[in-house]
Amino acid sequence: MDSVNLQEQESREQVIDLRKTFMVIMAAKWRILLMAIMVTVLVGVVVFGMPKVYRATSTLLIEAQQAQAIKIEEVYGFNSMQQEYYLTQFEIIKSRAVAERVFHQFNILEHPEFQGKSSLTNDLVKLIKSALPFLPSEPSLDQEAAAARKMTKTLNRFIDRISVSPIRRTQLVQISFESEDPKLARDIANALGQAYIESQLDARVGITQKANTWLGGRLEELRQRLEDSEKRLERFREDNNLVDVAGITSLDARELQQLTDDITSARSRKAQAEGLWQLLERYKNNYQRLQSLPEVTSHPSIQNVRRELITVERKVSELAQVYGPKHPKMVAAQAELKTVQENLRRQIQELVAGIQKELESADQNLVALEQQLKEARSVFSGLSSVETEYRRLQREVETNRTLFDSFLGRQKETEVAGDFNSPVARFTDFATMPTDPVKPKRKLIILLAFVASVVLGMVVSLVFDALNDTVKSPKDVETLLRHRALGYIPRLKKRLAQKDKTFAFFDDQQKMYSEAVRSIRTSLSLMALDKPLKVIEVTSSLPEEGKSTASLNLAFAFSSLEKVLLIDADMRKPTVASRLELPPYQAGLADCIGGTEELDDCIIRDVRGIDVMPAGAVPLNPLELLSGDKLSKLLAELSSRYDKIIIDTPPVQAVSDALVIAPKADAVVLVVKADSTRSPVVQHVLAKLHQAHARVYGVVVNQLATDKQTSYYGGSSEYGYYQAYEQPADKA
Repeated sequence: MDSVNLQEQESREQVIDLRKTFMVIMAAKWRILLMAIMVTVLVGVVVFGMPKVYRATSTLLIEAQQAQAIKIEEVYGFNSMQQEYYLTQFEIIKSRAVAERVFHQFNILEHPEFQGKSSLTNDLVKLIKSALPFLPSEPSLDQEAAAARKMTKTLNRFIDRISVSPIRRTQLVQISFESEDPKLARDIANALGQAYIESQLDARVGITQKANTWLGGRLEELRQRLEDSEKRLERFREDNNLVDVAGITSLDARELQQLTDDITSARSRKAQAEGLWQLLERYKNNYQRLQSLPEVTSHPSIQNVRRELITVERKVSELAQVYGPKHPKMVAAQAELKTVQENLRRQIQELVAGIQKELESADQNLVALEQQLKEARSVFSGLSSVETEYRRLQREVETNRTLFDSFLGRQKETEVAGDFNSPVARFTDFATMPTDPVKPKRKLIILLAFVASVVLGMVVSLVFDALNDTVKSPKDVETLLRHRALGYIPRLKKRLAQKDKTFAFFDDQQKMYSEAVRSIRTSLSLMALDKPLKVIEVTSSLPEEGKSTASLNLAFAFSSLEKVLLIDADMRKPTVASRLELPPYQAGLADCIGGTEELDDCIIRDVRGIDVMPAGAVPLNPLELLSGDKLSKLLAELSSRYDKIIIDTPPVQAVSDALVIAPKADAVVLVVKADSTRSPVVQHVLAKLHQAHARVYGVVVNQLATDKQTSYYGGSSEYGYYQAYEQPADKA
């Protein structure tokens, strides 16, 4: 359960308290406003002292395709249809070379506006270097190097004022220049565009001249190479007696092809004749078989005789049906049939003999054709090597002639185009003299300065509040110190006299003050219901926290109810006697403990309702004096006489007197000055008191600014009710 509560508490602490943040800012609102006004006034003085800057702008149109007499884009090496071309042109406009043209044209180096101006920072740096000679100094430069450095710096300042802005999705580009002189701004904006156009024209002319020179040198070399190759070709023709190499080689090629076809046909005929001869040789004694062979019957001469034989046989068959064998017609038909059969036999024999001769003729023809082909190939081989060399020489001549013609035409083209200077860009709008300055934007700067200073003041207030770990209110006692807050004592006005501050508890004009002290008295009384509370020690962490004031006022508060004795135990720096306007030689605590004076002589009776025991004569060893048993005996005797004994002790962090007295007191009250004492210091003091076995009843926050606390916490003062209640009586 405790861990859950701890987690909930940590989560609440981690959440940003917007209301508290707002109240911190509201508490410092007048300081923030004062700082903002001061910063704004300072910025206004600086801004109104700054010179006015004017901006002039000219507009150029970058040509997509330059007008040319002859197309020689290859010579210049760009493709104007690509987007990279426009980006390149924009960068050229912004280049240092273009800026240098205008820089020298207007003699900007000597222009007073661009001279280095002495500033407070430069003067301060020079003063520091002169006061501290061991710091490294800039190396001394000769006159030429110093002039070059001056020119470089001036040129850089000049370039910084140039701006080039392409207009999106167009071929337009705006060139702007800023200057304190509107006329100079206009002239330079126009001059920059003109310088870009002229630089591009100069570059094109230079490229043309270089290309023309290079082409001229190469052209003479190509002319010589062409003439040499033509001479070699002519010499080769003469050496080989060539008139038309192409006709000769084509004729020989056709002849070789014809011979090859003839040999193929001859071989086919020979093969056919050999096959037929072998077949006829096999059946040469069998007439019937020869007569039925397809190779024989398919021969044209045999087919004619067979047709005639069939006709005669049909005739004999028809006559046999009509006449007898002895009939003259039958006899004549039989004789005709016999003659035809004999003719067929003779034709077959002649065919066999003819096939043999045909075989011999085919063999001889084939041998002759093969010999002719061999001779033709030998002749063609010689012509082919001649033709190859001729073709090589001819190709060399043609190649050299093509290169020469190409370079000659390009040179002529370059010469013509070199005299035609077409601009790469043109003005669409010339810069006009500006009438209104673009810098400084005084109203905007002053407004931004005011807003920025207000924001900065708010941030600084929040940072200081976050870094401020002092105890500012009774709430901080509980949150930062983790201790009980008995109450607070309001801060009195500074113009009050010391006497009025001492007796403010009785002042009718300080009702809140007296009620705050009574509230502390009530808190102590309620905490002592179950046990007597006789001796109350009042101490602090550091000097000047108001512990003596708290002791006096607490004594005054208890005096209205009980008999009270106030003891000033701060023997090192006693203040109670002087605050109550007692004589400085008055005997007191030191005299009583030391035994030099009687107890009754050390007590001043009825000082505004209380008895007071001053510190007395300041001893040399106050700590040893307070550490003995005499103090305990004295407190025991005084407890029998008084209802309340209030002891004002020294600060814990300064000396150990309060730690020695603490165990002898029934309660210890720690006074903390509001918004002054840091919480770690108070925590350390509380730890020391606990180590000394002190019964710390709580912490009183002194000199609390109630008006600040009211605005900080967003509520009315704790004692506003009492003020309102007392107002009618005051009026009465």
